[in-house]
Amino acid sequence: MFCFTHIYRCVSRNVIGYNDSMNVTLILIALFVFGAIIGSFLNVVILRYNTGRTLQGRSSCHSCGTTLTWIDLVPVFSYVFLRGKCRTCTSKISGQYVIVEILTGMLFALSGWFWMGKYIPLDTPEMMSSPISLWFILLKLILTLIIVSFLVVITVYDYKHKIIPNGFVYAFAVVAFIFNCFAPQQDSIAFMWPELTTIVAGPALALPFYLLWLFSGGRWMGLGDAKLALGIGWMLGLTQGISALLIAFWLGAIVSVILLIFQEVWKGLSKENMFRHKFKLPRLNMKSEIPFAPFLIIGLLASFFMDYNIINVLLNV
Repeated sequence: MFCFTHIYRCVSRNVIGYNDSMNVTLILIALFVFGAIIGSFLNVVILRYNTGRTLQGRSSCHSCGTTLTWIDLVPVFSYVFLRGKCRTCTSKISGQYVIVEILTGMLFALSGWFWMGKYIPLDTPEMMSSPISLWFILLKLILTLIIVSFLVVITVYDYKHKIIPNGFVYAFAVVAFIFNCFAPQQDSIAFMWPELTTIVAGPALALPFYLLWLFSGGRWMGLGDAKLALGIGWMLGLTQGISALLIAFWLGAIVSVILLIFQEVWKGLSKENMFRHKFKLPRLNMKSEIPFAPFLIIGLLASFFMDYNIINVLLNV
């Protein structure tokens, strides 16, 4: 909670501004470290979810079974200093662990920067001084960090298992709906129902995915993508949610084409024995199943943090 308390104290005392970036830097570093710690926990969640194992109990090496100590569990640093190997048996440790820790830390820091920049002008001397407004910032930041944590789990789990975990996608949808239920007032933080367009946005964005799943029997699209689109609509609203989906489809198409081309080129080079070692690549074709949740989540984050609304862009052309 240090980073949240520090944000409140710095802003309430008007010490964050254009001429004093030190406090902003400290806050972002604190958020990154906090995010890396949460990322380490998320790795455990991803590993044990739907396996029958609980979150209780010490972590251990998957190869030799040695119980890990604090030296092995320091986020990011343990992986770097141990060179990605178990300290006991020297077996290789999956790069997923450090990637998730760094990714979560970066997203936490980005969330802090986003909300401080949105409600606290970092490039102007004018500052917000209302305690209620500051608590509103902290509330939105905390909700954003919770959402980011859910999205990291969904992304990695879908990438590994090609299925979106129900528990986390439902939790994301609930928090996404709550996300727009608060508004700052002069003397309080008001709870209010989101606008009708925001409420409708969730089912509206989920419906096309549901129909694709229904008519294809799950061959074209998974039902989990529809559930994820529900939360995207509730969090971003209709027009910005559509922007997130368009980014997801464009990015998914580009990546798929690149992978197919790369696979064909690699096969040609392998046949000509241009490499001494042949690496096994997954066989891809037009019917291959590619996890779509990571693209949806990238579209969501890009649209949210960049405040990107393609509908407004097209209307202004």
